[in-house]
Amino acid sequence: MSGWTAKVLTIFPEMFPGPLGCSLAGTALEKGIWALETVDIRDFASDKHRSVDDAPFGGGPGMVMRPDVVDGAIRSARDGNADLPFIYLTPRGRPLGQKRVAELAAGPGVILLCGRFEGVDQRVLEAQDAEEISLGDFVLSGGEPAALVVLDACLRLLPGVMGKDASLEEESFERGLLEYPHYTRPQEWQGRKVPEVLVSGHHEKIATWRQRQAEEITRERRPDLWAEHERT
Repeated sequence: MSGWTAKVLTIFPEMFPGPLGCSLAGTALEKGIWALETVDIRDFASDKHRSVDDAPFGGGPGMVMRPDVVDGAIRSARDGNADLPFIYLTPRGRPLGQKRVAELAAGPGVILLCGRFEGVDQRVLEAQDAEEISLGDFVLSGGEPAALVVLDACLRLLPGVMGKDASLEEESFERGLLEYPHYTRPQEWQGRKVPEVLVSGHHEKIATWRQRQAEEITRERRPDLWAEHERT
């Protein structure tokens, strides 16, 4: 494989590349800027039904993905790719932030494990030293939508994917702040006018306005980010 490599372990390989096959990410995939490989976890099941799950020890609802089956899939993905970070997407993981996204994008790629049912047997996560990452305090039906989000966040940072690298520097979280508001034509819409400073042509005043807007929005909506911004 060439370029930045994404390996996704899933029982639904048909869900990929999904939206990542469209727009800029899709074009970058065609150009070889990044490469995608899906690993069907069911291929590593040992029974004729290709079972990947079983009832949890201790009782309770739902099923748990078997460690032996998942381990086979992980080993297959890691074969010849020991330098790729291995991530399990789970609500109990550490929250994903832009800093970690940038680190992943700067590396050779990533291996993502998509859980289903009640999750994955803890033993295989420990044995394979999985990094557990969460997208937020909510639960999805499976890890596949989360994997698409992680990949999208990384791919747009790869050289040659986005049109203007400068635009990335002013986005939310890049400077520890949320992004300032944007406006375009028409200059007046439904009685609402574009702030005068943005049509003044005075670049220094525009930069100051945008900085203040970013600070005010962050202070109001994300006090946690604002506290961190003040510390740093």
